[in-house]
Amino acid sequence: MTPAMDSEGFRQWRRDMGLKQKDAADRLGLKKRVIQYYEKGDRDGKRVDIPRTVELACFALSLGCERYDGRRLPRSAADLLDPPPLASHEPKGE
Repeated sequence: MTPAMDSEGFRQWRRDMGLKQKDAADRLGLKKRVIQYYEKGDRDGKRVDIPRTVELACFALSLGCERYDGRRLPRSAADLLDPPPLASHEPKGE
């Protein structure tokens, strides 16, 4: 299992993306102060863990994904070539 993103990893992600703290906050839907807590690793002497949702949002932004509309994503490269049929939303028997 991949280890969780730590404060240094978060800071490195932001810098690799070329984002200022305010820009990272805006892209992640957070306050700048939260970004500062994540990068410092604590708030008022208490450890601050980076939530999995934020880790995954960082990953998505790294891939260039700014928004997601909920559509089914391919599960493999083979699905890109031969996508599975979409489930019908019509009631059966009609």
